[in-house]
Amino acid sequence: MIDAAILRLWTLRIAYVALCLAVMFFSLLPLDMTPGRVAGPDLIVALTFAWALRRPDVVPTLLVAAMALLADLVFQRPPGLWAALTVAMTESLKMRERYTREPAFALEWVSVTVGLIVMALIYQIVQLLLIIPTANGTLLLMQTVLTVLVYPAVVAVSLVVFGLRRSRPGDGDRVGFGT
Repeated sequence: MIDAAILRLWTLRIAYVALCLAVMFFSLLPLDMTPGRVAGPDLIVALTFAWALRRPDVVPTLLVAAMALLADLVFQRPPGLWAALTVAMTESLKMRERYTREPAFALEWVSVTVGLIVMALIYQIVQLLLIIPTANGTLLLMQTVLTVLVYPAVVAVSLVVFGLRRSRPGDGDRVGFGT
């Protein structure tokens, strides 16, 4: 018989993949045929960071890498660059989270903000060094700012809809879910 915690873990992993695919699908819909002047937030990165900070076991490294690489290919970004930065920052945030005792949301938001800014700077620098044609840096800056601003909403939806709350020491079972 399947343990309820294992079933919930795999259900959340499937939900994560489904949400990432839905974001990609709706981002590609031709709703407006004129080029946009505003870059939307990177919801996949926001979702990944929010879920990784709450339940690191739900978003393992290979799953994050697969979704980020697929997003690179779908959105026609340099394959692997943004994905590698996403994986590296996700793992960095997971490691930092393990060493904090009582993480406040404000501290989490600041660390995610710093992570997104570092990712955007490295992304832009690597593209300039490799002479990859880029859009102007304003769109990347706008996307970073909007991702930071939408992060609390992603966390709230994750909490309300999926019940993804932080685990506390001694809380839950072997995979980190409460009873």
